[in-house]
Amino acid sequence: VELCSFELHQRDPRQRQVDLRRAYITARFTPSTLPAFFTLGDQLDYGGFDNRALEPGQEYVFFILAELNSTTGKMFVASPYTDPVIAPVSDPQPLDAGDGLIWVVGPVLAVVFIICIVIAILLYKNKRKDSEPGTKCLLNNAEMIAHHPTDPVEMRRINFQTPGMMSHPPISITELAEHTELLKANDNLRLSQEYESIDPGQQFTWEHSNLEVNKPKNRYANVIVYDHTRVILVPVDGIMGSDYINANYIDGYRKQNAYIATQGPLPETFGDFWRMVWEQRAASVVMMTKLEEKSRIKCDQYWPSRGTETYGLVQVTVLDTMELATFCVRTFSLHKSGCNERREVRQFQFTAWPDHGVPEYPTPFLAFLRRVKACNPPDAGPVIVHCSAGVGRTGCFIVIDAMLERIRHEHTVDVYGHVTLMRAQRNYMVQTEDQYGFIHEALLEAVACGTTEVAARSLFSYLQKLAQVEMGEHVTGMALEFKRLANSKAHTSRFVTANLPCNKFKNRLVNIMPYETTRVCLQPIRGLDGSDYINASFIDGYRQQRAYIATQGPLAETTEDFWRMLWEHNSTIVVMLTKLREMGREKCHQYWPAERSARYQYFVVDPMAEYNMPQYILREFKVTDARDGQSRTVRQFQFTDWPEQGVPKSGEGFIDFIGQVHKTKEQFGQDGPITVHCSAGVGRTGVFITLSIVLERMRYEGAVDIFQTVKMLRTQRPAMVQTEEEYQFCYQAALEYLGSFDHYAT
Repeated sequence: VELCSFELHQRDPRQRQVDLRRAYITARFTPSTLPAFFTLGDQLDYGGFDNRALEPGQEYVFFILAELNSTTGKMFVASPYTDPVIAPVSDPQPLDAGDGLIWVVGPVLAVVFIICIVIAILLYKNKRKDSEPGTKCLLNNAEMIAHHPTDPVEMRRINFQTPGMMSHPPISITELAEHTELLKANDNLRLSQEYESIDPGQQFTWEHSNLEVNKPKNRYANVIVYDHTRVILVPVDGIMGSDYINANYIDGYRKQNAYIATQGPLPETFGDFWRMVWEQRAASVVMMTKLEEKSRIKCDQYWPSRGTETYGLVQVTVLDTMELATFCVRTFSLHKSGCNERREVRQFQFTAWPDHGVPEYPTPFLAFLRRVKACNPPDAGPVIVHCSAGVGRTGCFIVIDAMLERIRHEHTVDVYGHVTLMRAQRNYMVQTEDQYGFIHEALLEAVACGTTEVAARSLFSYLQKLAQVEMGEHVTGMALEFKRLANSKAHTSRFVTANLPCNKFKNRLVNIMPYETTRVCLQPIRGLDGSDYINASFIDGYRQQRAYIATQGPLAETTEDFWRMLWEHNSTIVVMLTKLREMGREKCHQYWPAERSARYQYFVVDPMAEYNMPQYILREFKVTDARDGQSRTVRQFQFTDWPEQGVPKSGEGFIDFIGQVHKTKEQFGQDGPITVHCSAGVGRTGVFITLSIVLERMRYEGAVDIFQTVKMLRTQRPAMVQTEEEYQFCYQAALEYLGSFDHYAT
């Protein structure tokens, strides 16, 4: 049995914090040497630990850890923390000092004995069952070294150990894929059972949430805050309940109170929210919801759209807003009345979480999480995370972030254990089985893909590294990186409409079809089956959702659909990355008129002009809807420098072409997407869109991640950037772009 002591230090009379640096073990006993009573601070040695003198007037918290050795391995169990005890200020007799603290230790020792007996009985019962080896032990020897009891997060872990945690130990990342497959087998049967078995952790008090003065501050009546982990605001003189906000501290990986989980602010709690941000010295606010979903208000807008607003005691000024395709970053300057100090706070809003369920792929979410991590200063206060109730999506963000940190240090994940511990700090954390499954998918992808983001200035050295043959492999790092992209195979259920008999003939290649979730839908024509189908997919850009349409080169029988798509989706710029024939085969049907106007179903297309540039041809067409006489200009850019085999020798010409297309879009384009096609609509098309995103990101962030960009594209249309050669060309072009950037910069 080990007796552990913590000194408490007080930054604020109302907020006690454990001082980790001053935590220590005061004594160790074996069963034969365990005394009935024990005097703290007698300055003797017990089992190799110094029972050092207590500092007069210092507050202490005590805690006992019992170790049980059995045939199945070591187990550990802990008493609850004692209430804080103040060491006497006068110089007491040793006996009196003991008397003052014996009542703390005596009953706790008795509790530990009872717990040990219960564990022994459980172990005896378990031995009679055929259970899996290794699941019976709470923490094995190797883990115990890492789980040193002076870590308060680990102490909480031992304190709130549940039978479920004992039977769901941490999983090595080498076994994560197999484990996740097991959970998903038989229609998620094991996942469902595992999720349902997690302790709800609702044995704690929530008296402050129940006070009449505080009830209106809770967005949902059933989502309350536990008293023992609630964030306590500095009270405003004379105002009852002014120390209350619906927010709880949540531990991270080996970091106490790394996060604050809170609800989406209500108009009446805006002032409290910003007061919390200020008092906690938070630098990052993570928002996991849109303001409105399914026509319901999920969160009220607690920040100014522009300029400055004052919320209670805190003045908030918008410095910058950067809207990207799947998330938004807002930078605020904060000033509290009565303070000279100004602080900068960033809000990261993830906008790609669907109204129902969870994201189909974790790729955008992981990119978002990486951005939050990169921007949060190491000395900042807790990361404040909220969704609507502050439990579901908020829980997902915290678990994934904490587990990625754990993976870096221990190469294991413990989703089950971490969710259990979070629920001992805030109710309902990780609200649905779907969310629990999504956490596993996100961790699996993060482990499989590793880190591929690189600062633009380091791109050259990163490329050199990729060009080398990896240790123990027979291929280059580039080949391995490209191969990792192909790990996920799409299920046939993802191509429902594309596979219908009435649509199959519309696909140029049988294996390249649009996913159901991202396909471009045409307005159905009454009585014509499949009239809403075209082999085309919406693709997100760097800043804008659905910034591009990636499609195949039209066939003779789909040319009318192609013009209908351009019209219905207001796409006025078309990028063509193939010749009509290459290698003696048709790659694309000539879908436009060369000299005089032609009619394609409802649309009359008039050729207006043609400009032959060194690397591309620009054609301008006037397109008129014959039904109502409306017309608009469509511009087609045909890149002529792509060789029939392989890729261009230099990326420079292609980069200039990409720049020209986007400049024209800014000048003349409507709000609609840029339509990009080659032959199948995945290879060169993928390269064009990848580089468009990568180059824009380089300009704004100075960072490059070709792998994640292509991975994101492949979640929206299969096989984007089809060959390793095309993939390598993306890197080469990015490097050339960087070279031109340096040239212009000087």
